[in-house]
Amino acid sequence: MLKDILGQAWEAMLYNRRRTAITMIGMAWGIATVVLLLAYGAGFSRAIETIFAQWGTNTIGFFPGRTSEQAGGDKAGVKVRFTLDDVDRVQASVPGITHISPIVYYDSTVRNELHTYAWTVAGIRPAYQDIIKLDVDQGRFFSGAEDQQRAHVCVIASEAKTKLFSGEWAVGETIRLNGVLFTIIGVLQPKMQEGDNNINRMIYVPFNTMSDLVDTKYLGGVWFSYRGDYILIEKMLRETLGEAHHFRPSDHNALHVANLMTQLHQFQILSIALQVLLSLVGALTLGIAGIGLMNIMLVAVQQRTREIGIEKALGAQRHHILIQFLAEALAITTVGGVAGITLAYTVSLMVGRITFYSALAKNAESADIQLLISPSSVIIATAILVLTGLISGMIPAIRAANLDPIEALRYE
Repeated sequence: MLKDILGQAWEAMLYNRRRTAITMIGMAWGIATVVLLLAYGAGFSRAIETIFAQWGTNTIGFFPGRTSEQAGGDKAGVKVRFTLDDVDRVQASVPGITHISPIVYYDSTVRNELHTYAWTVAGIRPAYQDIIKLDVDQGRFFSGAEDQQRAHVCVIASEAKTKLFSGEWAVGETIRLNGVLFTIIGVLQPKMQEGDNNINRMIYVPFNTMSDLVDTKYLGGVWFSYRGDYILIEKMLRETLGEAHHFRPSDHNALHVANLMTQLHQFQILSIALQVLLSLVGALTLGIAGIGLMNIMLVAVQQRTREIGIEKALGAQRHHILIQFLAEALAITTVGGVAGITLAYTVSLMVGRITFYSALAKNAESADIQLLISPSSVIIATAILVLTGLISGMIPAIRAANLDPIEALRYE
């Protein structure tokens, strides 16, 4: 039975090759559009996650500000200062912290035998490497022992190495920071860098050694990585520091918090909304192809009215006629769907990388958009295709099944 129905559907498709081919092209275009739009949405989401991943998503930094709300008897406008005691206080009071490091910044003269630059030097603990994901390209990062011993060693960023030493090997060479001699023990891999951001021109030295360059009593900020609920951790951080420094936890001007998970979550909501919108656009495009299929099948019913009458006169039941025309519509849909998915994969391979973040930042090619065709995208597109094929084929099939055999035989 099934073999006969499929055979009839195939013969009908071959009989009207041009009409069938045009309809299949429409279905292929529709399904390819759905798949590619979903792939673009997935690629956009992946690009956003890559941008944040270079810093570590489970990362929070907090920096001192100035109070803007009265707290108890303290007036607004008081400058907040953090010390190493605050690092210990936060580590003891806020749960889930895995690594923590204070940071002190200093604008220094950086000099070697050939060049002199004015760059920022950062005094940090070795844990800062894991918190901010500072990947070493050459050499190594300084250790906790070197920090305790106040060793005059430093790790330089990629652009700093290029400007100071061009293509030469930098590890083991010395530079002077405000006249103080430091030995380079490591060179970092380049980070994504926007505009005048100096992230790739930074010089990193051990925190204790930094006191040879500048007073480290008051910190520029603190960074830590954590496990757990990012909202709860930020809440406890604000409460802990607010109690210690006499400002309200709600006073965001007193304490500036860079919570990367909060920002990533906001972008993820935007990304989901974009994918939903693209899915709707793709579904509408495929719906237009479905309307074309429906029209073609209605024409086929009209042209084969006499054939339907003969089949009914020979004993064919309504459901036989219904299945016959529905099978033909689904056959066209299936072939068009396979062709469309193949086309989508071909286009994604040909397009490759679509410029996105690299237009704004250096070293950001990995954060550009790639058309990611995932199994879930294909499943969603296929589900939309099947639904479209069923609806588009069902209406003509019902019309054919409901034809009166006597009137059908009279049809010219």
